[in-house]
Amino acid sequence: MTTRIQEFDYSINLLRALLWQDNTAPKTTALLQQKQDWYDANVSTFWEDWVTDVFDIRTANEFGLAVWAIILGVPTSAIIPPTNKANFGFGTFNKNFGHGNFGSNSSTVVGLTLEQKRILLRLRYFKLISRCTVPEINRIMKSVLGDQGSVYVLDANDMSFVTYVFGFQPNSALAFVLQNFDVLPRPAAVGVRYIVSTRATFGFGPFFKNFDNGTFGT
Repeated sequence: MTTRIQEFDYSINLLRALLWQDNTAPKTTALLQQKQDWYDANVSTFWEDWVTDVFDIRTANEFGLAVWAIILGVPTSAIIPPTNKANFGFGTFNKNFGHGNFGSNSSTVVGLTLEQKRILLRLRYFKLISRCTVPEINRIMKSVLGDQGSVYVLDANDMSFVTYVFGFQPNSALAFVLQNFDVLPRPAAVGVRYIVSTRATFGFGPFFKNFDNGTFGT
């Protein structure tokens, strides 16, 4: 599944308004040319930039993604709860000087990067418009994450959950989105989980010939 943006021609040719007998009228031609230049800079370019910066989620800037976040009803920041483990720190109530990592005693709001927002909003968009069948979900994941590696979904066939299988290790930015936002497409009332499987598995067949290497897998 790919996002298709209808092509529009936003150009306006005002010089077509010139009658043939006015083609050699320098003042009339100059006035229309000035207006043509204004339209090129303030109309045609504006709409072309609007499609790129707002309408197309794949290329939208911060403003465009903020508009899409409102339309799709999904936040572009995550609330991280206080750390419940021992933290590195000083003071009367936080004396764990030699152990633990940095943490927070209160909830923290973490904003997403531009690319994280694009992934989040595209997944949310597809989740709302698709039927979430297995073939459809696989096409969605190829469209959204295909440039990072192989991702496909398995159906338990009992309406319990669907399993996303990542053939690559998600980077920290993608992992943050998957862990903090419920946007992976799936049928209504069906749970979701994901696993990372980057090792080759033992198998037979023309499309799975890894006979002498790897471990057993499902």
